[in-house]
Amino acid sequence: MASEQMRSVASVLLVLNLCMYVIVLGIGGWAMNRAIDYGFIIGPGYELPAHFSPIYFPMGNAATGFFVTFSLIAGAVGVASAIVGLNHTRSWSSDSIPSAASTAAIAWTLTLLAMGFASKEIELSIRNARLRTMEAFMIILSATQLLYIAVIHGASSSRRI
Repeated sequence: MASEQMRSVASVLLVLNLCMYVIVLGIGGWAMNRAIDYGFIIGPGYELPAHFSPIYFPMGNAATGFFVTFSLIAGAVGVASAIVGLNHTRSWSSDSIPSAASTAAIAWTLTLLAMGFASKEIELSIRNARLRTMEAFMIILSATQLLYIAVIHGASSSRRI
């Protein structure tokens, strides 16, 4: 009975995480596209500015490039983790726990890294509404992904007893 409750909790968390990671990928893709379209153009006759950064984003602040880059990586790994996790909740066997737990842990660590850059971006305080949305999602995802990891580990330990 408790295992079935954990299974439904894990399923809800996975769907929530999947939706949030897809939204992060969408906003991050927009930011990356905007940076490519409106970034600094190097050509003949142009000199690099004194504080040139190869990760330059025309919106946001100095942490935006790192935040968007690591958010895109965390989003891609998070979507893959959610797909593996949905496969685990479908079968709900001890054979699928290692793959679900390891991909969830990798996605969580990358999400924490992106959340760290989000914190730095919040501290520097010049950003637009889309970046604030992505920051909030990364902060929420760091908690929900950890909660998902706890749920699948709790369910696996209760089945061993």
